[in-house]
Amino acid sequence: MNRIAVVPGSFDPVTLGHLDVIERSAGLFDEVHVLVVHNPDKAAMLPIAQRVALIERSIEDAGIAGNIIVASWSVGLLVDYCTDVGAHVLVKGIRSQVDVAYETPMAIVNRNLAAVETIFLLPDPANAHVSSSLVRQVSALGGDVSPYVPAAVYDYLQET
Repeated sequence: MNRIAVVPGSFDPVTLGHLDVIERSAGLFDEVHVLVVHNPDKAAMLPIAQRVALIERSIEDAGIAGNIIVASWSVGLLVDYCTDVGAHVLVKGIRSQVDVAYETPMAIVNRNLAAVETIFLLPDPANAHVSSSLVRQVSALGGDVSPYVPAAVYDYLQET
């Protein structure tokens, strides 16, 4: 049986913390779908297609592309995508108790809707404080985000 997991997120932009979760997920599952989803509660900085491209390049640069598929999803429920690709597991990176409180109800609903389990991975302590919103804010104000993002993202942000 092929063990397939989905690592969903807005990835706006992808951070080193995201890459850590993606890489560790790739070591735990036969196939990992990194899924860029639209979050209606957030104002996006990057178009979805650009986020997908930056994730693909970052994964390739990190040398972890073997069993990882990058895709986007904007129609229907996240568990619908899971069902479509045969995934029974969602992997979420959890930085704090706030993330646990936010993610727990969704994990329960996803299990009830489609028997999709959610696994929470703790971050590498070096990245525990990093979020996409922090990166967006620091970047918008001219700060150096190179310690927090893959080179592909840093280069893209420098060009724009």
